[in-house]
Amino acid sequence: MISVILIEPENAGNTGAVARCMANFGIKSLVVINPKCDIMSKEALDRAVHAKGVLKRATIGDVDYLKKFDYLIATTAKLGTDYNIPRSPLNPKQLAEKLNEISGSKIGLVIGRESSGLTNDEIRMCDFVCTIPASLKYATMNISHALAVILYEISAAKGRIGEHIIPAGKKEKDAFFKELFGLLDKMGFSTEEKRETQKIVWKKLIGKSFLTKRELFALFGFVRKIKSGKSK
Repeated sequence: MISVILIEPENAGNTGAVARCMANFGIKSLVVINPKCDIMSKEALDRAVHAKGVLKRATIGDVDYLKKFDYLIATTAKLGTDYNIPRSPLNPKQLAEKLNEISGSKIGLVIGRESSGLTNDEIRMCDFVCTIPASLKYATMNISHALAVILYEISAAKGRIGEHIIPAGKKEKDAFFKELFGLLDKMGFSTEEKRETQKIVWKKLIGKSFLTKRELFALFGFVRKIKSGKSK
């Protein structure tokens, strides 16, 4: 199930427009983290039009609420480089293809503030990043417009999900990262920064891969063999 997560929305009208966009594509779950506007104001409800129910059912929470999701997808207009690993993005079509590989997971599509987007720390909390290949001269889109582009690609790719494949959830991923990071903590690195970079790379790699439970268990076993020093 996909939820749209708004981080500190500042404009009630934009929040209403997001609700309308969600209803257009059949997405019912809206989570609002620390809102800076009244999401039930007349402006928000007017902009939602026939999607007022999305606003009325919205969950209001803080950042800790994000821990409830198996996968978090950050959205940003600020492109990363090879040296800014957390912001290394997929485009919406690639995102849709990734989501097509799993079913039954709790997925949060995270959208930042209208004025400044998501912080680097918020992006690091997410499994991977999605960005829309807009004009480099003016890449920042209204949050409801950006959401429409992303949800269109997801909607267009529906119908090819393999229901017999069980995806790895948050519980399995957390257990794997605990084992892997424990191994990395015992390895020698020239600086702590390089050790942390390895952890970020692995977190993003696993997040983008959408592994099945069976695939993640196989990796789990591999890491345990390395830790124990066994070759057979």
